Amino acid sequence: MPSFKDCTVWTLLGVDFTSAPSRRKPITVARGVLQPSLWDGSVSAIRVLAVESCPDWAAFDRQLNQPGPWVGAFDLPFGLPRALVQSLGWPEDWRAMIELYTQLSRDEIRTRFRSFCADRPVGHRFAHRATDGPARSSPSMKWVNPPVAFMLHAGVPRLLAAGVTLAGLQAGDPGRIALEAYPALVARACVGKQSYKSDAARGATGPRRDAREAIVASLERGDYGFDSRPVVLPPGMREQLVDEPGADRLDAVLALVLAAWALTRREMNWGLPADMDPLEGWIVGA
Repeated sequence: MPSFKDCTVWTLLGVDFTSAPSRRKPITVARGVLQPSLWDGSVSAIRVLAVESCPDWAAFDRQLNQPGPWVGAFDLPFGLPRALVQSLGWPEDWRAMIELYTQLSRDEIRTRFRSFCADRPVGHRFAHRATDGPARSSPSMKWVNPPVAFMLHAGVPRLLAAGVTLAGLQAGDPGRIALEAYPALVARACVGKQSYKSDAARGATGPRRDAREAIVASLERGDYGFDSRPVVLPPGMREQLVDEPGADRLDAVLALVLAAWALTRREMNWGLPADMDPLEGWIVGA
């Protein structure tokens, strides 16, 4: 693994994304750094510096345009299933496909994806990307529960407009690296399949709070896989992560953990598999 001397100047970002940011439901960005060991210069911990809210697109765009070097893990899909793209007759070049996709309205996307699903057998309506299996993630073409297709539609064009590098998909600024993340990968390593969040008021249950507390405790101990370095939180943040039913702040911190894992593998294509489908993309750490 790289020593700390290779990583000191890099900022870590973890981004919990929404396709319709507002003051009630902002895009949430965790910011941190790798912390060195005093003995040998290796990475001893992940230090979270702050968690910030972006209530509108202007605030999010300012985050993306912050000077590097930084590596960010973004909780939104970067690509669509190859089977879907081929069925629709869309370009199989990633950039061309994204440009066509983002020209469509959400209603047009919903109509085309529903038509695709209607022609497929029950139980296999949605097409999946190769990364969905190991990540156990929702297909990126879903337009409801969660509407990740609209997250791609809203988020990826802004990454491209900011000129960042989308690792494995699109070259850009080599000092600003964007990776697709799925915070549940880290959460599951801590509490298995136990539910830890809900945006609905009735979902603010004691068992979910207990799960969030267990996740935070695992992070602080460094007991969660993904190299398992202790996560150091600033004063007062532990309570914020545990007490928020929707877990937006916690998901941003979990994404930051995946950014840290990727940073230590930046000489190995940020930990992405060598045979990653360059049309579909890949969830970092899956």
